[in-house]
Amino acid sequence: MRRLGTAIALLLLLAYTQGCVPHSTAETEVGIRTKKLALFGEKGVENKIYAPGSTYFFAPFVNDWHTLDTKLQNLEMTFQKKRGDRSTRDDLLFKTIDGNDIGLDVIIAYRIDPDQAFRIIQYGARDNIRLKDKIVRTIARSKPRDIFGELKTEEFYVAEKREAQAVRAKEKLQEIFTPMGVIVERVLTKDYRFNQAYQKAIEDKKIADQLVEKNRSSQHATTEEYLRKLEEAKGEVNKMVADIDGEFLKAKIEVDAYYEKQKLLAEAIMAEGIAEAKGIREMNEAMASAGGEALVKLQIAEALQGKKIILLPVSEGGMNLKTTNINDLINTIGLKSLGGE
Repeated sequence: MRRLGTAIALLLLLAYTQGCVPHSTAETEVGIRTKKLALFGEKGVENKIYAPGSTYFFAPFVNDWHTLDTKLQNLEMTFQKKRGDRSTRDDLLFKTIDGNDIGLDVIIAYRIDPDQAFRIIQYGARDNIRLKDKIVRTIARSKPRDIFGELKTEEFYVAEKREAQAVRAKEKLQEIFTPMGVIVERVLTKDYRFNQAYQKAIEDKKIADQLVEKNRSSQHATTEEYLRKLEEAKGEVNKMVADIDGEFLKAKIEVDAYYEKQKLLAEAIMAEGIAEAKGIREMNEAMASAGGEALVKLQIAEALQGKKIILLPVSEGGMNLKTTNINDLINTIGLKSLGGE
């Protein structure tokens, strides 16, 4: 019996080592081996990763082989049919914190951690499809609902609010997926929608807000136009003031120049008058002396030089033309003959 047991063990070892079949991994895949029967070591999923782009040999029947693609994957849950991962409506449906129903399109971008890929096999996902459908999808449809449901209805219109909740959702999902060997790269939100009645009320409010904003913009434009015209009027007034100031300064300069000219002219006239008066005064002083009398006589003599002098009779202290016969007088003094000559 001992020999028989030894023979059976040798036969099994020979089959285990000589009957190996090849197992390969693609460029973006990692391989995971599961030992169903182990002569050496423990059986089960190996805590070991087989590198991408390689080929390995294992005995059949006693080993299982799985490959997982480690490139980036997208789980798209959207309202539109025949788009994303489902051919029907697949968006997240939940209530906002203030009680309104909402549908939100979400994309979960994730990838497998190559060094921890064996954990995915341990959690029961034997390939990428099962990982997406059974694990990632299940968790990604539950936890984000709670996080985005913390927003108020009006806050969904604020992109920064949605982005902040998306970051929180990524962090929470990463906490859950880390032990499974999954890395969440990003949580993206796209379109969102409310129920029809509430959507209509929101659209009406948007229209009203747009009208308010339009009126506000119109008021602002009117104010700006008024300010522009006010500035233009100020500019015109300043121009007029500048022109008037210029004319005033020009007139002032001309008046000042005329004043200076007239002042100089008056000073010259005054100086000339003073000089002339001084000359007259000196002449008067000279004429009042004995030399002045002689000068007067000399000038009288010069004036009478070459002149004919006629002596007339004088009576009663002067000549009386009323009683004097001029003709007889002329005949008497012989002036008639002189007149003929």
